[in-house]
Order: sequence, then structure tokens, then C-alpha cells
Amino acid sequence: MLTDLNRREILTRSGCGLGAVALSALLATESSAAEQPLAVREPHIPARAKRVIFLFMPGGPSQVDTFDPKPQLTKRNGEDSPKLYLGQQRKLLASPWKFCKHGKCGLEVSELFPHTANCVDDLCVIRSMVSDDPNHPGGCLLMNTGERVFSRPSLGSWVTYGLGTENQNLPGFIAMGPGPIIEGARQYGSSFLPATYQGTFVSDFKQPMHNLDSLQVPRHRQRRELDALARLNGLHRETRNDDDRLDARIKSFELAYRMQSEAPEAFDLSGETSAIEKMYGLDDPKTEIFGRQCLMARRLVERGVRFVQLYHTTGGFQPWDQHGKLKANHESNAFATDRPIAGLLRDLKSRGLLEETLVIWGGEFGRTPAAQGTDGRDHHPYGFSMWLAGGGVRGGIAYGATDELGWDAIEGRVHVHDLHATILHLLGLDHQRLTYNYAGRDFRLTDVYGQVVHEVIA
Repeated sequence: MLTDLNRREILTRSGCGLGAVALSALLATESSAAEQPLAVREPHIPARAKRVIFLFMPGGPSQVDTFDPKPQLTKRNGEDSPKLYLGQQRKLLASPWKFCKHGKCGLEVSELFPHTANCVDDLCVIRSMVSDDPNHPGGCLLMNTGERVFSRPSLGSWVTYGLGTENQNLPGFIAMGPGPIIEGARQYGSSFLPATYQGTFVSDFKQPMHNLDSLQVPRHRQRRELDALARLNGLHRETRNDDDRLDARIKSFELAYRMQSEAPEAFDLSGETSAIEKMYGLDDPKTEIFGRQCLMARRLVERGVRFVQLYHTTGGFQPWDQHGKLKANHESNAFATDRPIAGLLRDLKSRGLLEETLVIWGGEFGRTPAAQGTDGRDHHPYGFSMWLAGGGVRGGIAYGATDELGWDAIEGRVHVHDLHATILHLLGLDHQRLTYNYAGRDFRLTDVYGQVVHEVIA
């Protein structure tokens, strides 16, 4: 008899089980944050930014060829450098590119970035960045996780751990790159944080999310299969309470189920206008790949994804690493990224998204002002440039300075830990309070370091 059934059984049997799907969705919405690790959480302090897009340039863009003009380097081109590098005497190398003032602020930018230069009034260029590691693996890990040797959670993982995400039908943290990444998943992984917070990596831009299509299986049947799987996994989990990987796997199945309706639309660029496609450089094969990444990033943050990291890995896993062929390769790298980046900034601004979206540009370190060979520069972590835009940042300024040749940060020194503390602060997170207890110790992104750079905040 129907009257002998409880409410859940009635909902399950009626409408092919769709009622149960609705009920489970309602119950999930009302569940606690502990049961929903990606549920939106209140920040520690008032936030200036709600989301992040990190434009990562692996290999190390040269500061003296991009955002840190050095007239004295030009004047002294070919002279012996007053500073040895790794005990070696090298010749100073002037930038092959001219710097010009742009925007109302008059900030100088290299001719390598003519499109980004038009957005300079929104940029806060930090010319005094400092890192600890002159090698790519350690440098990339430090910039992305705050630690250059041991496994640590990535910046995006800490942000989603601290704030959750606004859209439960999409991953909270998405990383994108067309090629392999040095140190691989360690750059966007969650390490000892629950696996739910690791980045979802996308490398195929024609089919960004694989294995979501289940055209042969009706949605209600998928729901019943997932419920059965959850029950079996629940029994299995009872004997493994200290391992969060099973919980993460269960949640990934549920997320994939929800993503079937939303993820394809989020990554589908076919509805964008030709003007938008041109703005991002989709009309040019040389700019199309990074243009697609930037356009997808805008669509994702527009739909509530908390953290998006774009790796410029077209043509290799560290394309900005110019030990030789500086002019040719920096030129091609800048050309491939300049119009897409400017398009992203203008598009975010026109939609009212830039104000609450923090955009970050930079690599793991910079390059030496002295030459390596005849047309190259070596790794240089002691004074390099990055820039921030939107998300509560002061636009149209250059913060900090390197010496007259571009060797060392001498004014307003900003260590990677300081940058991370500032990013978290803009998102409303106190880097000293955002901790996770692991192996008997409270860990944080900035370890025991880091100072918020208040001077760059509007």
C-alpha cells in the first residue's frame, strides 16, 4: 500500500525517482559546511576580492625587458657587470625593447606589451619581488605553494579551503594549460589539505571536462547508481576514518553529476560574439590558445568559480626561460599572451567583474641584467616584477624598486610570502589565522613569514 511508504520511498518511486533527487538536493543545501567542504564561508575580515585569476608565466619573464625600465642598463650596455653572477663576470645587456609611458598614470611599459600597456591605469606593478630559489622546480613551487622543497597545499587550494566556492556545480579551483607543467600537480595540488580542495586541471580546450557525457544513462538512473555507490562507500569508509581520499572521491562523483548540466555551458565559447573573440585574440593562431584560456577564465569566474590559474605553456613547460634567443622568444611569448591578457582585463572591467576579481601576472622569478652568452639572460630571484589588477588593488602605480641596473630589490622589498599574505588579505583571509592542523602542527600558506603589503591596496 502506498500509505505504508515513508516520504523518501514515495519520492523515490514516483516520477522515476526525480522527487528523491530534488529532496537530496534540498537536504544537501541545508547540510553543514563540514558536510559540504566547498560551501561558501565567511571571510575573516571584509573582503575586497571574491575570486582570483592567476596568469602564470613559467620560466621567468625578464623584469628589465617588461615592466622595470633601466636607462642605466641601456647606457652601460656591454660593460662588465659590477655584480658577479654565480662567481662569474658577465657583460651588461641592454633591453632590445623601448619603454614608453602609458595611461593617465604615466607608468612605463615595454613595447613587448602594447595591449596590456593600454590597461596600465588598472595595474599595480610590483618591481621589488624577491624569491628564495634560482631554480625552476623550487621557484615554481614557492610561488604556487609557499614552499620550495616539501609538499604543501597550493595557493588555490588554501583559498578554496578558506572561502569555499560560490557555485557548487563547478570545481572551486580550476587550473588550465595546454602543455606539461614543471613539478606537475604539486603546483595546483592540495597536499595535506583534504583532496576536495585540489585544482581540477584542464589541458584539452576542445573538450575541457572529459567523461561527463552519459547519453546512454538517464539522469534518474545515474542518481540511483550514485546513491547505491555512496552507501557502499559509506560502509567501506567506516573502517578508514583517517583517510579523506574516499570522501573526496565520493564528492567528485557527486560533483561530476551536477557538472553535467553546467560545465559544458561554462566552457562553451560558441555563444561569444565575434567582437569578444577578436578582443581575446581568437582570430589569430598565435594568440588563440592563451586567448581561449583567458576567455574561459572570465566565463568561470563569472559563474562563481573561486580560483582560476592559467599556465602559459604553449610551446613548452617553461617558455619564458630565455638563456639564449632572448629577443626572438620573449617577443613570441609576449605576442601570444599580450592581447588575450588585455582582452581579459577590459572584458572583466566592462562587466563589472574586475572590481571583485584579483588578476595576478608573473613567473617564478626574473632574469639577470647581465647577458648569458650573447643573447640570453640567466635566472634571477633577487629582484623581479609582477603585477596585480582589480580586486581592491591600487591601479596605475609601480610599487618598490630595484637598483639602477635591475639586480636587487632595494626599496619596498616584497617576498613571495608577502605577496601570498596580501592576496589572502584582499580575499578577506588573515594569513596567520588560515591554518590547518597536520602531523601535530598548525600549517599555513605563509609558514611563519609574510607581511601584508598595505601600500598596494586601494
